[in-house]
Amino acid sequence: MRSNLTRRQLMQRLAAGAPLALAANRLHGRSDDNTTANERTDETGPYAEGVLPSGVRSRFVDGINGLRMHVLEAGYESGTRPCVLLLHGFPELAYSWRKIMVPLATAGFHVLAPDQRGYGRTTGWDGDYDGDLASFRRLNIVRDALGLVFAFGHRTVAAVVGHDFGSPIAAWCAVIRPDVFRSVALMSAPFGGTPSLPFHTANNAPPAASSPGPGLADQLAALPRPRKHYQQYYTTRGADEDMRNAPQGIHAFLRAYFHYKSADWQGNKPFPLAARTAVEMAKMPTYYIMNLDEGMAQTVAAHMPSPEEIAVNRWLPDDELRAYSKEYRRTGFQGGLNWYRSGDIGSAEQQLFTNRTIDQPSIFISGASDWGSHQSPGALERMRNAACTDLRGVHLIAGAGHWVQQEQPEQTSRLLIDFLTP
Repeated sequence: MRSNLTRRQLMQRLAAGAPLALAANRLHGRSDDNTTANERTDETGPYAEGVLPSGVRSRFVDGINGLRMHVLEAGYESGTRPCVLLLHGFPELAYSWRKIMVPLATAGFHVLAPDQRGYGRTTGWDGDYDGDLASFRRLNIVRDALGLVFAFGHRTVAAVVGHDFGSPIAAWCAVIRPDVFRSVALMSAPFGGTPSLPFHTANNAPPAASSPGPGLADQLAALPRPRKHYQQYYTTRGADEDMRNAPQGIHAFLRAYFHYKSADWQGNKPFPLAARTAVEMAKMPTYYIMNLDEGMAQTVAAHMPSPEEIAVNRWLPDDELRAYSKEYRRTGFQGGLNWYRSGDIGSAEQQLFTNRTIDQPSIFISGASDWGSHQSPGALERMRNAACTDLRGVHLIAGAGHWVQQEQPEQTSRLLIDFLTP
């Protein structure tokens, strides 16, 4: 008999029953992602042999702004190479750069990719929701990056490369220390510029008090299909619990999350949005503008790829995805989520750099199927026209969604090497 359930309803029912299945699996010695008991132990040492490509090593550096930082390193055989620093986003790891590190090293660079504050095997950060949120503000994470490259003996960096939330960190590295960070490559998240301060207002009358009207969150909640912005969800106390203990298991959660934001999901056909209004923003997929009553685990469950799709995935096969699920099962997501929660804390000190631009050579790289290029309306245009005064190119790579350096590593590597070796 044919079922009348939609795919979404079916996934919701499966997710609702997953805790019972998970409990049964554990009773019989199985886990939700086929890892062994030994693999589920808290590993805080370097990656085991075979996890990384040949030529990339896993190591630790102590004393980095209060952190013991886990770093992936390539091109370390010679001490005279120029440095390239790679900064990942959410929910990623230094491991996200594994496919482009060897090509960059082969091109003559000393390549560093840390697990950033709040992520992976880097320790020294506060992962409590009620803990030290100020340490996650952007300028302090720039301090992490500066301390790391200095620890390796580099007084200058040929390029700082940032993806996703690593992109604004890379941009702020370039804004604050242009003498150190000599060029910048931004991926998936365009930099719209530094904040402004009121100017030439000394002789103006005080502005009349007025009601600002409903904000974006209220506008989204008032839509016929009530919605919420994913960053609003990421600031909530329950977000980490929802994802870390997803009913479908953390491995399946991450599989669906990575798939849904990739070029593999055929619904990713991004276009510029006219304004930051609820009606415009709601045109984006639900991983950005979520249903009001759903968490991220339920959101992505409806877009879980089929076993056949998983089997043919070459950019993130299951053994590589397990590097993520093992780490996030151990650490949770709160460290990364705290980046989203700390913006207001650091906004005042960012105004010290009002009207500063990125004057070093810069480049923007994203997937042609990545909504990240458009999720902040106007940011891509401001980056092109004002924020970056020496922008050498905007490249939207076909066949890639949000995870451009993993989905299309050869093209990403070529673009970076051409940019770095004119």
